[in-house]
Amino acid sequence: MEEPVRPDLDGASVAGLVPGLLAHPRHSWLPAIAREAKNVVLLVLDGFGWHCLEDHPELLPTICSMQGGHITTVVPSTTSTALTSIATGLAPAQHGLLGYRIVLSGSVFNVLRWEMPNGKRPPDPFDVQRHTPFLGREVPVVTRSEFRATGFTQAHLRGGRFMGWQTVATLVEHCCQLAEAGEPLVYAYYPGVDSVAHEFGLRGPYWRRELRFVDDLVAALLEGLPPETALLVTSDHGQVHLEREDWMDLRALGSLVDMMAGDGRFRYLYAQRGGARELAEAAREIVGDHAWVFTRREILEDGWIGSGATGTIPGRLGDVVLASKDTTAFIDPKLPNEAKLRSGHGSLTRAEMLVPLVAATGRRG
Repeated sequence: MEEPVRPDLDGASVAGLVPGLLAHPRHSWLPAIAREAKNVVLLVLDGFGWHCLEDHPELLPTICSMQGGHITTVVPSTTSTALTSIATGLAPAQHGLLGYRIVLSGSVFNVLRWEMPNGKRPPDPFDVQRHTPFLGREVPVVTRSEFRATGFTQAHLRGGRFMGWQTVATLVEHCCQLAEAGEPLVYAYYPGVDSVAHEFGLRGPYWRRELRFVDDLVAALLEGLPPETALLVTSDHGQVHLEREDWMDLRALGSLVDMMAGDGRFRYLYAQRGGARELAEAAREIVGDHAWVFTRREILEDGWIGSGATGTIPGRLGDVVLASKDTTAFIDPKLPNEAKLRSGHGSLTRAEMLVPLVAATGRRG
């Protein structure tokens, strides 16, 4: 069984990308092409882990030819947490968006949908995540048009200059025009890899078609960008393929659990009052073969999410955290449809924690 992968929060991780790119000189662990370029387009491909390049180089000739290697994402290795770390340059302990679903004010809050249960009014994004993205710079943000007014966008990208796209051709053209105008850093986001993986899994024709498409997208960007611009490709997390039988219910923990949140592969368990220790012991006994089991204190003190968690942020973690170490994902009975997902992420495995960081210069003649 593999060992859990620790995030390199003091070095080459997604949390260091924006600070590294905006520094003078740029950080030494960035690919040389990105360090030396006049300006950089940072393309974040959601769900495009390093395993994609390792497992399918024949589908990714353009990306595999780029300069660089892999870095780590953050913990949990999930979209809401990692995208916020990329934008703010902060560890999860500091920005506080600690998963897809977290407990706020005694209720399970859906971060991506920015929804509270039972029609309750969601919190103001600033009250949940107060740090300014892009070190206070007005960086152009090229992402899907429908994300413009969402609470999650306001929480992790507010202050950026929003450039919406509805087609991938528009994404490419936005990036090319912004680079031509001399923008020092352009942030671009494409969610397709993650969407296809969750619906169809990491095997079969849909997955392979999406990887080919992403390689074509990168090729189109390189063909349109000027030679003084570097395209830097990374991701927020990798993925693990899930079959229906990989989803495990936690009924054996019974009345010890008050609520659940987090992701299927990084499940937060909130104990009944006074029962955190008993819940941790039971979880280690019942699911310890399938998960690394942590208490909240262990996650905080061992530095898995970084340092500096204050205020309400520690309580957003579960009393107990189940980090899957095989192909298992854990069912939250309040969210049964989650078990229909054909891929998952959030945990500490190599497939989920390692993401590419590769660069090439524009090829426009």
